[in-house]
Amino acid sequence: MSDVTIMVPHDKRPALRLPPDAIQAALQQELALALYQRCILSSGKACALAGVKRWEWEALPGARRILRHYADEDLDQDIAYAAGGQ
Repeated sequence: MSDVTIMVPHDKRPALRLPPDAIQAALQQELALALYQRCILSSGKACALAGVKRWEWEALPGARRILRHYADEDLDQDIAYAAGGQ
């Protein structure tokens, strides 16, 4: 599967109120949080999409009051992560 690119038109970028060098990371985090909230991505996959460390990810949903979704699959990913196998 290939990467997906989301285009943000130049005239819309100032509305984001973000420094130009922070736009990509911020949008990746927003997308990851939205997909996690909608149960489209697991916590581990959303963490990877957000491009942050696991401990950083754990704070993001809580700060947004997003309910955590924790299934057996998530436990397996967490065990693999703790064992060093991400």
